[in-house]
Amino acid sequence: MSPYAQPILITSLATTIAAPILLGLIGLWRSRTASSEPASPAGPWRWQRTLHSGLLYALCFSLIFFIQELFLVVPKALTPGLRATLYHNNHNWTGDNPLAHLFQGTGALAIALTALGFVVWLRSRPPRTATWRLFAIWMAFHGFFQSLPQIVVGAVLPQNDVGMAFGYLQLTDASKFVAGLIALVVIAAIAIRFVAPLLALAQDPAEIATPGRRSGFIFRIATLPALLALPLIIAMRVPGSVDQVAIVPVAEFVIGLFWIQASAWCASYRLHETVTAPRSSWGPLIAVAALLLIFQTVLRPGIAFF
Repeated sequence: MSPYAQPILITSLATTIAAPILLGLIGLWRSRTASSEPASPAGPWRWQRTLHSGLLYALCFSLIFFIQELFLVVPKALTPGLRATLYHNNHNWTGDNPLAHLFQGTGALAIALTALGFVVWLRSRPPRTATWRLFAIWMAFHGFFQSLPQIVVGAVLPQNDVGMAFGYLQLTDASKFVAGLIALVVIAAIAIRFVAPLLALAQDPAEIATPGRRSGFIFRIATLPALLALPLIIAMRVPGSVDQVAIVPVAEFVIGLFWIQASAWCASYRLHETVTAPRSSWGPLIAVAALLLIFQTVLRPGIAFF
């Protein structure tokens, strides 16, 4: 373990838990002491929108995880002396080649680039429907928040995927420490940047007209859906060890959604046009069911790449 393990741990807890909680408490106090509320009502709670977002969150988590594992397997399968197997919640390989350790970093790189691709889509030609807008948002979110935390963990644990790549590249402990600190700052900055596109999903400006209403809207469109999606995500990943099944989705929820929820009250936003509301959640539900079936019947036994 790295000699910088304790500073990284303390900084991680401060950055991902303590800081967003403090920011959220400030927002709560500001909301309660606001002098006035707008005259127009915020409208009813649209439960269908919450369910819709939760299904897409679960779908995108598993798609991003699959992309990561696929790009961990394919480079190894193309390397002489290595044979790799892809599973629903992990991968494995046999044989020996020094490049195997370097290729432990290709999965995180692949999903980070995937996230950037969806960010470009959202910025250049944002989808007009809430379904595709949420799909793009959650694909970008999971791409970033399944990759960046691996840099922090890899800075401390050499046996972590990214830690193995760091070892192959012969990075010093100090270099890995700096990389971990930079990743923590980027994590917080990116999480806050997700608030604006989520607020843009509001059907009525009154829904997000005050700090309190912005926090409530983010809770209904992002935080609660992500929490409700966790059982679906875990169902796709069982059976397996705790780190394979539960730790990754729960840690991602804490690292990403804490900042998004905490910063909602002070976020700047612009409503360019009204996004078409989802008419039905059958599409995302069928997609999640199909992916669950594929994970548990096709990928769970393992697919060998030779």
